[in-house]
Amino acid sequence: MIERGNPVPSVGTKLVTADGVQDTTSDMVLGQGTVVLFTVPGAFTPTCHVNHLPGFVTNAAKLRAAGVDRIVCASTNDHHVVKAWAEASQALDDITFLADGNGALARALGLEKDLSGAGMGTRFARAALIIRKGVVDAVFVEDAPGVTTSGAPAILMALEAAA
Repeated sequence: MIERGNPVPSVGTKLVTADGVQDTTSDMVLGQGTVVLFTVPGAFTPTCHVNHLPGFVTNAAKLRAAGVDRIVCASTNDHHVVKAWAEASQALDDITFLADGNGALARALGLEKDLSGAGMGTRFARAALIIRKGVVDAVFVEDAPGVTTSGAPAILMALEAAA
């Protein structure tokens, strides 16, 4: 699993923004400025849709005031699903999305989770990272169902503690 001090990997992915979808690499999206990356098992899944993403949308201005240049949500879904989720959540003004349809970024970060038992295949573990200039500063991985350590309030507290 990626750790503090590790550079972000360079993995091909799809960038989903208000301007559309484009091919990119993870280091291009995560490697500049201060970035909060949060990873979710799947778009439209109950906890991701109701608890995780909305917290970052609601707290986007506070995160920016705490020095965050970009908030990124990565999901192991194809870019069509991620785009539909971002639009349905009205999150595109505040959040940049990475569609990791094949799970390559999840594996490169060591944040892959086998959810085959639930019929979902390999997905991202629920987590959040604080990244500064392409280097991981902090990693928060949920060890139980729900959103606690990887939610926006916890990330805000971590940013304020580091200031």
